[in-house]
Amino acid sequence: MRTADFDFELPPDRIADQPASPRDASRLLHVGRTLADMRARDLPDLLDPRDLLVYNDTRVIPARLTGRRGEVKVEVTLHKREGADLWLAFCKPGKRLRVGDTIAFAPDLSAQVLDKRESGDVELRFSVGGSELMAALHRHGVMPLPPYIRRPDGALPDDDRNYQTVFAAREGAVAAPTAGLHFTPDLLARLDARGIRRMPVTLHVGAGTFLPVKVDDIRDHRMHSEWGEIGPDTARAIADTRKAGGRIVAVGTTSLRLLETAAAEDGTLAPFSGDTDIFITPGYRFKIVDLLLTNFHLPRSTLFMLVSAFAGLDRMRAAYAHAIASEYRFYSYGDTSLLEKVPQE
Repeated sequence: MRTADFDFELPPDRIADQPASPRDASRLLHVGRTLADMRARDLPDLLDPRDLLVYNDTRVIPARLTGRRGEVKVEVTLHKREGADLWLAFCKPGKRLRVGDTIAFAPDLSAQVLDKRESGDVELRFSVGGSELMAALHRHGVMPLPPYIRRPDGALPDDDRNYQTVFAAREGAVAAPTAGLHFTPDLLARLDARGIRRMPVTLHVGAGTFLPVKVDDIRDHRMHSEWGEIGPDTARAIADTRKAGGRIVAVGTTSLRLLETAAAEDGTLAPFSGDTDIFITPGYRFKIVDLLLTNFHLPRSTLFMLVSAFAGLDRMRAAYAHAIASEYRFYSYGDTSLLEKVPQE
């Protein structure tokens, strides 16, 4: 298929700069055989007590740094941890960096360029590692908001809180798993009252999630890898749910991608820890996930390709046309949708 097959016109005023308040007041488009306009707080009414919610418990770190290589200003966005003091990063201006250069961020934090890759990644070794590096990032880094959330004067104080989900526990992501942004303590209590269970997975979302697809043929696109983990309790809960006839509801494309990476062809799931660079496009046969809660994505993006694989390209084109006409809010701080999987042959 061609990247152009996943294009659509999105008015700029549909892009959200601020989240809904409260978060579960955001709109929800239920996409099944028909389209239904609802609210995120209606989610318990759309699920069955036998269903299982699987959410991503990653926590966003302040992964954007500004430093200097000599007199040259360098902007760095970390996107994948490779070791205690090693990170892959996107750098501006990346072309002017050379292997062996040192980027100074603060008196107590610097990094050496170890490698420059054809993909555009720069491998950095920091002057500190482990918990010391994480503490330094909290002192000197800023929240890595995606470029479509306009902050001409820098991130707002509320972004540190708004860009974390209620599930955020394990530090390591450089982008939020945004479907989780719609959950509140009240919504979780209502899910509990209905008897709907939930279990965590961890996928440390990378900045590669923001990268556009630049090739004409989607088969030529290369995904950046991300680290994820599925624990034995979650794997067991998924198996029990499927055995009891319940549905697996992925909260976000990150949870779905990790589950589908770890699943065997027969739909069984074992505990998993490792990298994934899975790229899901129409024609993919889903092995685990039955329902997907997800925000509205960019035109020509890998995520719009994924939801088109899950719910059908024609159905998603119709759903997005309805959302645009009905003034739904798009992207990270925008509204959400609950997608039913198209029947698979």
